[in-house]
Amino acid sequence: MIQLKNVSKIYRTKNGEISAVNDVNLSINKGEIFGIIGYSGAGKSTLIRLLNGLEKPTDGTVEVNGQLISSITGNKLRVARQKISMIFQHFNLLWSRTVADNIAFPLEIAGIAKTERDKKVKELIDLVGLSGRENAYPSQLSGGQKQRVGIARALANNPEVLLCDEATSALDPETTDSILELLLDINKRLGLTIVLITHEMHVIKKICNRVAVMEAGRVVEQGEVLQVFQNPQADITKNFVHQITGSKESQGSIEQILINYPTGRIVKLTFVGQKTEQPVISKLIKQFNVEVNIVHGNISQTTSGPYGTLLIQIDGDAQNVQNALAFLETNEIQTEVIEHA
Repeated sequence: MIQLKNVSKIYRTKNGEISAVNDVNLSINKGEIFGIIGYSGAGKSTLIRLLNGLEKPTDGTVEVNGQLISSITGNKLRVARQKISMIFQHFNLLWSRTVADNIAFPLEIAGIAKTERDKKVKELIDLVGLSGRENAYPSQLSGGQKQRVGIARALANNPEVLLCDEATSALDPETTDSILELLLDINKRLGLTIVLITHEMHVIKKICNRVAVMEAGRVVEQGEVLQVFQNPQADITKNFVHQITGSKESQGSIEQILINYPTGRIVKLTFVGQKTEQPVISKLIKQFNVEVNIVHGNISQTTSGPYGTLLIQIDGDAQNVQNALAFLETNEIQTEVIEHA
């Protein structure tokens, strides 16, 4: 569906060159929700503008739905863009138009007859949960309602790709979740490919199938969300995962834990998918005659299943403790024994 090959974007200014995107390679499948996460200045917004042709790459190629967006121009580009819609952080609604008229706007531009236009607008209003608000103006809407209008307008021309540029950043957490649920529902109902850029790992965790992590214009890590949660490689990815799991312990906190639990072994367990539902602790106690204390624990839900971390103390006969550790390893539970620095 979407292919980026060796894509770079360099802006040339009077103060020199700025490399916004640097040798990015991405493959996004039809019908998936793909997240791109990074802090401000990582190159996310430039990358998403390359996907709809608002920017042209300095090097490399961008292909969307069979069209080489990086090279086509004029009418071919306009036609291709009709299948690539976008929603924004600050909604970009027409304040002098009602909800229905905002949604109808792209249909008017496309020359759709009024009868068909009105029918489509009603369908979209129902789809995004705004029934009864069609005659309201943007100033009369909440932030979440405004974004629902933006989503409905983006869907008016039956796009095959929906680009979301920090679409929930201006919303409170509860409203953010409702918009993410709406995007997930639209993805399932319409089979729409969604590319979502954000600086919030919660957004990635909530609805994305796969994720690419950007830093200084480069994609430093990518993969299925659950795999990235389980085994983050880049430091920036570890920071993002920590936002959700709270699984990153400082050396100071590690040392304090070891002081508080001077005997036995302190072990960090990582569970993925159905492993999070297994009665691991009770099995350790019953089968190996060891004492187990839970020091800290956290479970997060992703679209691919749950991910959890657990910090425990295992105490008892040295051989029994060793047998318990071996049992954890053989049951495919990622195990890390915490030692003094």
